[in-house]
Amino acid sequence: VANPTPSIIGSDVEIEGNVRTVGELQLDGSIKGDLSCGGLVMGETGAVKGTISADTVTVRGKVTGEIRARTVRLESSAVIDGDIYHESLSVEAGARLTGHFAYTSSPTEKKLGGKETPAFVEAKPAAE
Repeated sequence: VANPTPSIIGSDVEIEGNVRTVGELQLDGSIKGDLSCGGLVMGETGAVKGTISADTVTVRGKVTGEIRARTVRLESSAVIDGDIYHESLSVEAGARLTGHFAYTSSPTEKKLGGKETPAFVEAKPAAE
């Protein structure tokens, strides 16, 4: 599909399971599962419990889990409980983040072992 139609998930929609689209997604409802899309715009009523993987992500709602995207924008109403892997990150005053954020040149690609975690985020082993 050359130019897929943007998809809208309304505020009254609850999805349990993974969601995947190559196009843009406007999320006002909730997803319990992983979300993979070309671009995500999450409204204030939007919620995801799982990993978000996209090219661009704008969050006004609540995310519990990882965000892996080239460009991430957290607006003032955003509540994030999880880590953010990004190339570009902007955070408006008022946004709440519980977790880490880390720059990576390939935020949406997971490496061997399941995760690409920059060295400065990884826990260091105890001294022997």
